[in-house]
Amino acid sequence: MAKKDYYEVLGVSKTASQDELKKAYRKLALKYHPDRNKGNAEAEEKFKEVNEAYGVLSDESKRAQYDQLGPDAFEQAQAGGAGGNPFGGGFGGFSGSGMEDIFDMFFGGQGGRGGRSGNAGPQRGADLRFDLEITFEEAAFGVEKEISLYRDETCEHCHGTGAEPGSKVETCPDCHGAGYVRFTQNTMFGQMVNERPCSKCHGEGKIVSSPCKECRGKGTQKKNKRLKVKIPAGVDNGSRLRVSGEGEAGAKGGPNGDLYVYLYVKQHKFFDRDGTTVLCEVPINIVQATLGAEIKVPTLDGQVTMKVPEGTQPGRVMRLKGKGIPSLRGGTRGDQLVKIKVVIPTKLNDKQKDALRAFESISKDNINPEEKSFLNKIKNLFK
Repeated sequence: MAKKDYYEVLGVSKTASQDELKKAYRKLALKYHPDRNKGNAEAEEKFKEVNEAYGVLSDESKRAQYDQLGPDAFEQAQAGGAGGNPFGGGFGGFSGSGMEDIFDMFFGGQGGRGGRSGNAGPQRGADLRFDLEITFEEAAFGVEKEISLYRDETCEHCHGTGAEPGSKVETCPDCHGAGYVRFTQNTMFGQMVNERPCSKCHGEGKIVSSPCKECRGKGTQKKNKRLKVKIPAGVDNGSRLRVSGEGEAGAKGGPNGDLYVYLYVKQHKFFDRDGTTVLCEVPINIVQATLGAEIKVPTLDGQVTMKVPEGTQPGRVMRLKGKGIPSLRGGTRGDQLVKIKVVIPTKLNDKQKDALRAFESISKDNINPEEKSFLNKIKNLFK
């Protein structure tokens, strides 16, 4: 009977990349795996075909030979060179990457590859997160804040050993201090050597005859810790600070985790921010806008005097150099942009109205030069 084409078995073209081969293989291996098709002989046969095909095509040298000889001649060549085994020994068609894939899918990535789940050695402590709210000014110029954490601290009574001072700490006789034991498992691929946490010492590698009375053998205790955190100038909303070694205490002499401080900046009543630029809006009256004036403008450093030129239009943006936010990467400061808002009076007395009418009558076309230009455009449009 003619040998099935490996490319057809996997449902890929002969030009398929290794990534395409792997995706096709993983999909079919999951579909036809015996654990999902118990008692289904056809699915079991399909599963073997898929493994066989991928075992050859995932190996570049075998694939090149297969492409050159074709299915039937390749099978004969392999049978002649490997004592009747078309894959040269091993587990029925699994070359390196194929074996790893199937163990990743069905054995959690540990089967036969030395994966250890014991925890006998030093363990790093967990990282912690702390959310901190600061003011606009504190974000701009930096500040030192004191925060309070509830975290694991190394037990002062047993110094992290988990044993009562003076008591014996013995190496586990079952795992010999490794924290894991090996066992043999019969699978469809043959006997597999696997590992699991030692049940006698629960993966610790050591047996404590008298656990610490303070921490109950854990080696750490939950405690409140007050800590000062220095916040640099120029941070922004959502900035994250890493404080090395201020997370949870490590176990068995392992290092502490880190503390990550996430910053949330309160909204300011007057200022907004765009990077290192401070934004604000300042109202002036029509007389100041028309004749020009010197006005007081709030900044992060206090009030400063700013000159408004004669004839300033609503919405004009003026710049105050160096009155913005310091840069995190250097000492330079951004600028402050001041948007001018011209406030039109809504309640005038008779004298004020008469004065404006008089001003209008003597100004004629000068009161709004843009209006004349606009009217001329309209007239030209309909000529």
